Amino acid sequence: MIKIKSVANKMMACIGILLLFNAQIYAQTIRIAVAANAQAVIKKLQADFKKQTGINTEVVSGASGKLTTQIMNGAPYDIFLSADTEFPAKLFAAGYGIQKPKLYALGSLIICGNVQGDIKDWQKLVSMGAVKKIAIANPKTAPYGYAARQSLKFYNLENKIKHKLVFGESISQVNTYLQTGVVGLGFTTESFLYENGFKDKLKWARIDQKSYKNIEQAVVLLSHAKKSGINNALKFYEYLSSASARKIIKNNGYHLPN
Repeated sequence: MIKIKSVANKMMACIGILLLFNAQIYAQTIRIAVAANAQAVIKKLQADFKKQTGINTEVVSGASGKLTTQIMNGAPYDIFLSADTEFPAKLFAAGYGIQKPKLYALGSLIICGNVQGDIKDWQKLVSMGAVKKIAIANPKTAPYGYAARQSLKFYNLENKIKHKLVFGESISQVNTYLQTGVVGLGFTTESFLYENGFKDKLKWARIDQKSYKNIEQAVVLLSHAKKSGINNALKFYEYLSSASARKIIKNNGYHLPN
């Protein structure tokens, strides 16, 4: 009986050590909230960061506005990469950030799809009867959707084609519409072209930047990082400004801030 109790106690001790070890590993994992436009590039950044530091990262993506709401409601994210500067600034002002947000990329808005006609003459193309549906992300929560609406207003097209507009919850949903052919055209981020070789599969054209406000994308180090491991989170935050990270960002459809 004594031997059985001794073995049982040893087994419980081993289980306890394993649970503690797993908890430590989980605590060291950086939880990153990422705007949907950066889903492709964040995977490459994660891999490069892991190669350089050995530190694990976990990503949750979605519309910037929805992620901001989640953070304000207690979502345990350590870092937030937004598709704009306003949502990170809002979080910092409300006490959810440790440092002021900083720019990590400048977005490029494009229109693309698989339709007949010259995509470079997109202003004429969207008005044609052959194009039945045009996707944009929700302008209220997705900065790329807001930029698309700005551009349509600039060219006096919004009212003319509003019956064709299909709104995606985030830019990733717009991309899904484009991939599956649900829509003929869609306004999305240039980085989308680097996902699965879409650059060679779809017609596309950059939207003139004079028609929309610069898409300045900012990152903010969140207060939750103090609970889960500030050192690791700070390393990733600083990594985004490194030559290695900037090269990856530039090679995946973004411009770089100075």
